[in-house]
Amino acid sequence: MAHHTIKSSYQNLSDRLNKFPQGATPSELLYKILKMLFNEKEADLVALLPIKPFTANKASKIWKLDIKKTRNILDELANKAILIDFEQNDQIEYVLPPPMAGFFEFSLMRVRKDIDQKVLSELFHQYMNVEEDFIKSLFTQGETQLGRVFVNESVLSNYNAIHVLDYERATEVIKSASHIGVGMCYCRHKMEHLGKACDAPMDICMTFNTVASSLSKHGHARTIDKEECLDLLHKAYDHNLVQFGENVRNDVSFICNCCGCCCEALLASKRFAIMNPVHTTNFIPEIQSETCNGCGLCEKKCPVDAIRIEATEMENKKNAIVDEDLCLGCGVCVRVCNKNSIILKSRKERVLTPLNGTHKAVVMAIERGKLQNLIFDNQVLWNHRAMAAVLGVILKLPPIKQAMASKQVKSRYLEKLIKRFDR
Repeated sequence: MAHHTIKSSYQNLSDRLNKFPQGATPSELLYKILKMLFNEKEADLVALLPIKPFTANKASKIWKLDIKKTRNILDELANKAILIDFEQNDQIEYVLPPPMAGFFEFSLMRVRKDIDQKVLSELFHQYMNVEEDFIKSLFTQGETQLGRVFVNESVLSNYNAIHVLDYERATEVIKSASHIGVGMCYCRHKMEHLGKACDAPMDICMTFNTVASSLSKHGHARTIDKEECLDLLHKAYDHNLVQFGENVRNDVSFICNCCGCCCEALLASKRFAIMNPVHTTNFIPEIQSETCNGCGLCEKKCPVDAIRIEATEMENKKNAIVDEDLCLGCGVCVRVCNKNSIILKSRKERVLTPLNGTHKAVVMAIERGKLQNLIFDNQVLWNHRAMAAVLGVILKLPPIKQAMASKQVKSRYLEKLIKRFDR
């Protein structure tokens, strides 16, 4: 009976996590991971939390606990990087982030003694790289993905530079951030425990704004200034790392500096390339065949195996060939080419990026059939402001996605709003 009760706690928590557009595929491995990160009481309580940000007073009512005890529990969860806490309208609010990008990563962003990080790393590896259902679901469902690639700005020509918008520049994300934190790379830290980590820098995972503020306050990241963060970005360039960040234009919460051998996003990009698991930059490399000598350096350094060397019709002449369906447009190949035989050209169609977190969450939810979770949260009714934010996004979507949204919610109110907006 006890075993059944404990399992039910983590099943309920799993159900709660899967209200997110990007959830966590239920399995015995997931329950083992959750059991390491949450005790049974925490699992029961977190399973009751709303999707949208909430106050301690709201959690107190949901949990039916006094406010002091509620605050202590919330602060302990934030201290474990399970919740993100931040100040909003002169009060502290909390939000449960999704597993990825979220509290899965946070659990390995520093060395800690309260959990066995080696065992946790082995479980993560089994869950994501062997069982695979979770990572496939995370990166291949829908058209809108959680992350996008930033171009290596150091290789942009003057012509290319004028076509790169501010939100497409990692440097601008850094310069405009209200808070900046740096922590250990979750992916390489995990691989280190498995004995498979590469020699790329470890302390180079960047977080920004409210996420950085919360993680730094609780010791999961180190607060740094813009100058140090820009130095870390150039260090990442020097190590041919790819900048993979949150897929939004405003208030980006993270930029990971990824290698092709350890990092989940790039591994997913190689494994599920035809499903477009990662949003690319607006550039694609073009090989200058006249000067390319087929040395193979670009092929070796490409983080997603998008370049190969082939023989040409000319005797003893080889050239690099780019597979545009696999290429991220990161610019690493341009940087490493010592013959200046690779240039970046604009893609035929620009990659669309959601405006902010609400926009991204709504579109992802529509594409994954989970919009009703955002609008009809069964733990707490949305206030008018939150509802307006969601509906505001829906009303600006193309007709086909509006139809998808209306079908999921089955709301006459929503249908009337959409029809009124189209007049």
